[in-house]
Amino acid sequence: MTTTWLDEVFIVRKPVIAMLHLAALPGDPGYDSAAGIAAVVARAREELDALQSGGVDGVMISNEFSLPYLTKTEPITAITMARIIGELLPEIAVPFGVNVLWDGRASIDLAVATGASFVREIFTGVYASDFGLWNTNVGETARHRARVGGSHVKLFFNIVPESATYLAARDLASITRTTVFATLPDAICVSGATAGAPTDSQAVRVVKEAAGSVPVFVNTGVRAENVATQLDLADGAIVGTYFKEDGVFENRAKRSRVEELMTQAREFRKQLA
Repeated sequence: MTTTWLDEVFIVRKPVIAMLHLAALPGDPGYDSAAGIAAVVARAREELDALQSGGVDGVMISNEFSLPYLTKTEPITAITMARIIGELLPEIAVPFGVNVLWDGRASIDLAVATGASFVREIFTGVYASDFGLWNTNVGETARHRARVGGSHVKLFFNIVPESATYLAARDLASITRTTVFATLPDAICVSGATAGAPTDSQAVRVVKEAAGSVPVFVNTGVRAENVATQLDLADGAIVGTYFKEDGVFENRAKRSRVEELMTQAREFRKQLA
């Protein structure tokens, strides 16, 4: 069996990456300035423990509660995330990535600064979105990664972005093929409409067939009852909402829910040759 970068980073086949959603940060409308950054760190530490003790294969740290999102973030966001991750680093025991929503360049900067192995972002395309007209510049972003010494940072391209529609009239297979050929993603993510929303299985099949050797991840809507089905289609999964108490986006990660899904994932992986 050919070894891929996924095998080298995660050890296991078909890894499940857990989202570690940071509470609102300074500059965000929802930031609790009275409780301060210490409260954000405390919550992140609690959830990191629940995710790791529950058995996830990796974590991705994001500013998920920086609603409404910016497509070019203010410096305070990545700076604060770097401070928080720095405090958590001694306790991070699994491969980790970062995601500064929705800013690919800031995500790469944060990964280089903290030693993260991967980032996930919208690196390609032009979209009509809930955040306005959303444009990207993957060539500039790729060159920026090289300039800041981030060539080792793997890039997860989300080609079905949440809360947005691709402006060009192109089918998903064509988008996948040209993304792979022209923009050199390390992995491709396929999403539903929002965080926690189901990812269409047929969309995963289409992307997987068109992506060639590039790994494909299910990015939203993975649950204990469907994780085996989704991992059968894809090369891995990214899970956020399901791991939270009662499966509610705003709640904190709960160890028992993590264990429930990861048990099903491990049972599925036993069947792999």
